[in-house]
Amino acid sequence: MEKITKILLSENEMPRQWYNIMADMPNKPLPPLNPATGKPVGPEDLSVIFPMELIKQEVSTERYIDIPDEVLDLYRTFRPSPLYRARNLEKALGTKSKIYYKYEGGNYSGSHKANTAIPQAYYNKMEGVRRITTETGAGQWGSAMSFACNHFGLDLLVFMVRVSYNQKPGRKLMMNTYNARVVPSPSTMTAAGRSVLEADPDSPGSLGIAISEAMEIAAQDPYTKYALGSVLNHVILHQTIIGQEAMIQMEMAGDYPDVVIGCFGGGSNFSGISFPFLRENFVNGKKTRLVAIEPASCPKLTKGKFTYDFGDQSGMTPLLPMYTLGHNFIPDKIHAGGLRYHGAGVLVSQLRKDGFVEAKAKFQRECFEAAILFARSEGILPAPESSYAIAGALDEARRADLEGVSKTILFNLSGHGHFDITAYEKYFEGNLPDHEATTEEINQSLVNSAVPTF
Repeated sequence: MEKITKILLSENEMPRQWYNIMADMPNKPLPPLNPATGKPVGPEDLSVIFPMELIKQEVSTERYIDIPDEVLDLYRTFRPSPLYRARNLEKALGTKSKIYYKYEGGNYSGSHKANTAIPQAYYNKMEGVRRITTETGAGQWGSAMSFACNHFGLDLLVFMVRVSYNQKPGRKLMMNTYNARVVPSPSTMTAAGRSVLEADPDSPGSLGIAISEAMEIAAQDPYTKYALGSVLNHVILHQTIIGQEAMIQMEMAGDYPDVVIGCFGGGSNFSGISFPFLRENFVNGKKTRLVAIEPASCPKLTKGKFTYDFGDQSGMTPLLPMYTLGHNFIPDKIHAGGLRYHGAGVLVSQLRKDGFVEAKAKFQRECFEAAILFARSEGILPAPESSYAIAGALDEARRADLEGVSKTILFNLSGHGHFDITAYEKYFEGNLPDHEATTEEINQSLVNSAVPTF
């Protein structure tokens, strides 16, 4: 075994601000639209479900936004997170390239989601909110939000996508431990859920459906707000602490990435690791490639359409300009539940449209193979979502070797797989099917998901 290279920062070196890519984007994204009027949404449209401070961050074009002291205090319990040089993985591959990973699985939630759960709970508490509703796919976001809400004295109601609720009971119990109520979605608690169950009593659910249910409950009570774990600008903003730390750590290593990789569901962890490096491309002429790896069963960046669409299944959100498979799209039951979302965040969508971000789709079996190689080499069991980033990194290393060059590769290991062990069991049993969304299925979904035109 090779000696492990672990690059740590002190608390004093942790960034004190979040980075906002909006300040440096050559083309700003189109505005979200009110689906009833076709006009850009204003703060008053969003204030029913979000606290005002998060709304300000959602539309801000300031380059850096200060992190509140109370948030920094909680961050310090697990940040700065370590950066590793994956020497044993390099040796197992026989590659000449250098592979680094930023490990976000060492906090209370087991994933990067804590980076935004804490500030979201904090801002809601500061504005007098008593309860938060949210959705969760595989459960990482729900786990992160449950602890954060309990810390700040807020009640939490989580709608967990039904297929993951059944696949990952450990995540549900973890949320219960942190004092959250967890309901499988679609549920009979909401009109949105009942509508889905009437059409399909065996619906596996989707993040779009769970978002509809959480938003419906939040809109009924002035002391309840809604929180989202990915996609939105303020969520991506909070995650940029990952990439900012990684830039300092790469400098400490005397290195700089040729390519930065993250798995892709709605965009939060990919953006968190990549956007600070993208700023260097924009401002200082760096040439780092940014690659998002998504499931072949939910390929919004590689096969989706750039258009206005709803962020949820029932059409309760504003219309967002994004790459989408259609808000009625129900992804296959892959184990990377956090990647089963029909659309891409507005910021990533615009950057993808403008050619600043690359995307690649992968099957889950290949990703689990990569995860197992990584676990046997580096000793960390990855979350199914993170396995997509690992598979992307292996691709880059192998391609570099074929080209006879050495690359520096950085990827975001955004969570651990301790609660996903049944997925590994299915892999070892040979019972982990691959699925690819066809062009015909996607086109039909887009037709079925038609939105108002103005």
